[in-house]
Amino acid sequence: MTLRIERIAWREIRLALKEPFRISSGVMHERRIGLLELTDRDGATAWSECVAFERPIYSPETIDTAWLAIREWLAPRLLGAELDGPRSVHARLAENIRGHNMAKAALEMGCWGLAAEIEQRPLAALLGGVRDRVPTGISLGIQAAPALLAERAVAAVAAGYRKIKVKIEPGRDVEFVRAVRAALGPEIGVMADANSAYTLADAEQLARLDEFDLIMLEQPLGDDDLVRHAALQARMKTPICLDESITGVERAEDMIALGSGRIVNIKPGRVGGLGASMAIHDVCARAGIPVWCGGMLESGIGRAYNVALASLPNFSLPGDLSPSARYWARDIVSPEWTMDADGMVRVPTRPGLGVTVDTDRIDALTIRTQALTAPRTTVAVA
Repeated sequence: MTLRIERIAWREIRLALKEPFRISSGVMHERRIGLLELTDRDGATAWSECVAFERPIYSPETIDTAWLAIREWLAPRLLGAELDGPRSVHARLAENIRGHNMAKAALEMGCWGLAAEIEQRPLAALLGGVRDRVPTGISLGIQAAPALLAERAVAAVAAGYRKIKVKIEPGRDVEFVRAVRAALGPEIGVMADANSAYTLADAEQLARLDEFDLIMLEQPLGDDDLVRHAALQARMKTPICLDESITGVERAEDMIALGSGRIVNIKPGRVGGLGASMAIHDVCARAGIPVWCGGMLESGIGRAYNVALASLPNFSLPGDLSPSARYWARDIVSPEWTMDADGMVRVPTRPGLGVTVDTDRIDALTIRTQALTAPRTTVAVA
């Protein structure tokens, strides 16, 4: 199919978190969220989400750098162009523009959403998904004491979550994980996520986590490291999962060649969109490396893309696909995302994203908006 995008509108909204969320690199009380609305020549529209944070605590990108990149360099490559379907978008955006993966992903994923709308197919079906439900896990932020973390973990299992991820940092690691494992017993899947808070000098301390039979230890070392992760993996029986280190399919291939990890967390925003995500999925499947879909505190719009992606066959571990009510008092889509008693999220069968975007709520939350049209013209600023 051919896409011709005539208008790209940017919205920034602010959505308050129900409770503060803390990782090793910072704490968030609200989410500044960048949304894009893409419109084609026939008036079809689709929404997408830019997952960059307010500050560069996860990647070098921020919501402000992402909009700059979209406005100045990326959107002009799409507006008014005859695009050979969404699969062609990643290469068009990548040519001679390094980095800015989250900005690229917001546009590229929007093109997939637009194609699904035009073809009147569910997004998951357009991607080649094979599941009608996907298992979900929960990510628990760093707590003040082991007992508090264990209490949150017990409540999460009671709610039906299929995987418990606990954030750790130096000084809040082994004893915190020990408390969770003791509270949950040996049968519940538990993992730890360090968000690059450690160095190889901490290998002995990290190896102590082996006693807890974790599903994985996620991204313990530097965000761009593969070599030291390989050295750490050789010292641990717990599988290392790479997140921040995998920014494209070549990095996944390097991880496999070096033995830097045994699992990959695929976040489409981090790798530049759905096309790159599917390429990493395929490389890992051929190598026998399981993958799962991580989260970036997305609204219900971003969640729609993640759920569709997680329906692909090699997403064999529960993803961070928590229901809307986990983070927001009220989401910006209808119906809101929910989880059944088995800890599963249903993959929509409706055409497009499978949810209705609540434009009235978005209007009420919008603090900044700007639209670009083809040929590149700024038509509204507020």
